[in-house]
Amino acid sequence: MLKPPFDLKKARILVTNDDGIHAPGLKILEKIAKSLSPDVWVVAPESEHSGASHSLTLRRPLQVNRISTRKFAVSGTPSDCTLIAVNHIINGRRPDIVLSGVNRGANLGEDVLYSGTVAAAMEGAMLGIPAIAFSQVRIKDKLHWETAAAFAPQVIRKLVSLPWPKDMLMSVNFPPVPPKDVTGIEVGRQGRRVNHVEVVHARDPFEREVIWIGDFPTDEPEHPETDLGIVLTRAVSVTPLHFDLTHNAMLKRMEGLFPAPRAGKAGKKPRKTDGLPK
Repeated sequence: MLKPPFDLKKARILVTNDDGIHAPGLKILEKIAKSLSPDVWVVAPESEHSGASHSLTLRRPLQVNRISTRKFAVSGTPSDCTLIAVNHIINGRRPDIVLSGVNRGANLGEDVLYSGTVAAAMEGAMLGIPAIAFSQVRIKDKLHWETAAAFAPQVIRKLVSLPWPKDMLMSVNFPPVPPKDVTGIEVGRQGRRVNHVEVVHARDPFEREVIWIGDFPTDEPEHPETDLGIVLTRAVSVTPLHFDLTHNAMLKRMEGLFPAPRAGKAGKKPRKTDGLPK
């Protein structure tokens, strides 16, 4: 749990992303982190892993390459990077906060479930470290990186002034406008789009049929008081997230749905497994 006062000047900050070690958004976030604290570590994938979600590399060994002092590239996923940074690369004191991004594109609504940027921050939260994921919303290929650079320091300072509960992370999205056109900073829940992601049928240069998983056709939200709706008003959206996916209302409704275990089976030991996620 993050307990204020949180002194950023004395904080050890881990910076990561899903766009790769050479991504412009990572350079921006590294610069922001170094403006807040002198103790900044950068551990990011050696190549882009957009849409990797919370995947871990389990079937092959990973390589860690030192780019410079306190800066490393990992041949794995965003989640791998946070996990390896905390448990292997950063010796001694653990990071006090994880900053992930700045992602090249939005992580709004359903994006959160697919996002490697959010997953890298979520891995930090799972390790008991406060974490924030940052994303710069774009329109086509137009990216206002200066908006993320202008507002991220203020957002970080405000967020760490509050106590955070355990197992929680923050998702921040910057609108696709220059800083002067930003209307404010608003807090809202995760939303959902009216239209789901597109699946596009096409043909390759050899006239073979292929299928592309495209993008969301619009960012029209089902409800305006959400991260999607906030960004449409040209404001910075801030959303607290947690990784307990239990639907509590349905859990309560299901009480008594299944019969209680018969006598003698309640203490039955679970079958042993290999310990790997299935």
